[in-house]
Amino acid sequence: MQTQPLGQTGLLVTPLGFGAFKIGRNEKVKYPQPYDLPDDAAAERLLNGVLDAGVNLIDTAPAYGISEERIGKFLASRRNEFVLSTKVGERFVNGESSFDFTAVGVRSSVAESLRRLRTEVLDMLFVHSNGDDLAIQQQTEVVPTLQKLKHAGYLRAIGFSGKTPSGATAALEWADVVMVEYHMHDSSHTEVIASAASRGIGIVVKKGLASGHLTPVDAIRFVLSNPHVASVVVGGLNLEHLKSNISSLGERLGVSPPSTL
Repeated sequence: MQTQPLGQTGLLVTPLGFGAFKIGRNEKVKYPQPYDLPDDAAAERLLNGVLDAGVNLIDTAPAYGISEERIGKFLASRRNEFVLSTKVGERFVNGESSFDFTAVGVRSSVAESLRRLRTEVLDMLFVHSNGDDLAIQQQTEVVPTLQKLKHAGYLRAIGFSGKTPSGATAALEWADVVMVEYHMHDSSHTEVIASAASRGIGIVVKKGLASGHLTPVDAIRFVLSNPHVASVVVGGLNLEHLKSNISSLGERLGVSPPSTL
């Protein structure tokens, strides 16, 4: 799968990214069907299969249960093969989310993510919003703390994963990348996406399948028809489904057809 620049970050990402939520958590989810967490062997096969299929962006978060730990355990030896994205601000413990945007909390979270992911640097770190997008950016210590951690070399790019167009717009003043919800049933971030691109800010789309409520191929095709979107993150536990989506989208994902022998 071909890669393309993610804004001005210097990172190159594939149009299709892998969202690692389902390998780590199955409590309080928004997906239409329940699912069991894969065991370690299945998670290892899936993660390595994702890279082998040509996907080079893997997105996770501390709030995704044991997802970070599993990525570190099973992909540490292939760290130079993929762009690693995680988040800060939200934790999910004992079935409940909690949020901490203080400088101490942010630094502690980043240190824990680095340890769990078995890496010395995070390619992308997004603020994991609780929905109060503007207050988080304007009234907490999270943004200046991320800027300091980036300057210190722990982060290559910083960004915001929020809920509202106004929150994403505010993030354009400081972020290298924004992660926005964008799909056939919700195009409210269309103007923000264009504005971000005009500033050289990378755009990663989350929930492009509306948390599993849209047909994958049609949904992905819609998202990637927007020329400003660098990558859409798609989750799942079925590697064959992922490969099928890649094959079906073919040219749009930069996948060459098999040669004729």
